[in-house]
Amino acid sequence: MGEASTKDNSARTTAQIEADISRTRTQLAATLDELAMRVHPSTITAQVKAKAVASVEVKAGRVYVAASGLVEQAKAKFVDEQGRPRKERVVPAALVGVGVVLLVASARKRRKG
Repeated sequence: MGEASTKDNSARTTAQIEADISRTRTQLAATLDELAMRVHPSTITAQVKAKAVASVEVKAGRVYVAASGLVEQAKAKFVDEQGRPRKERVVPAALVGVGVVLLVASARKRRKG
């Protein structure tokens, strides 16, 4: 088997060997160019930025879904199955809201005066 490959190699012409060397050099140059591009600071920066943006978008999407669910849960407490407001729950919640606004306003007034 070793002899056969030696005979095959010896049968190659100088032009074939030079063509193989040239082809190998071209492939090596392309590989080196690709590696240089991969490790270039601007490429790395762009990759890190893209990963960060994707991560933020995923987290923002999760937060949006969670907030939407909470809004729907809160809404369900204040409307009936037909979508009409439940006065027995809306009025107390509105009074609490007004009370909080008045409390905050009086606290600000005390700070100024």
